[in-house]
Amino acid sequence: MFKKFNITCDEATTICDKSQYKEASFTEILKLKWHFLQCKVCKLYSIHNKKMSLFFRVIAADCKKNKKKLSEADKEKLAVEFKKIRV
Repeated sequence: MFKKFNITCDEATTICDKSQYKEASFTEILKLKWHFLQCKVCKLYSIHNKKMSLFFRVIAADCKKNKKKLSEADKEKLAVEFKKIRV
């Protein structure tokens, strides 16, 4: 019964990326959730992916609001934060 819900890790990461942009179908999301129950690595990938996207969205919004580019100090901070969330 659940065999049709089994997907590979590669498929899971693709669906994860699609779901982040609201492009995944309901069935794909169900398959992804089922995969997360079996694969903690993909679940961790999803968590880190969401955090990175949010982080970059906040930085981009701040730059746009203040009409500025990232300073060298900001770039260094970004690099440090990026290293913290890498697996």
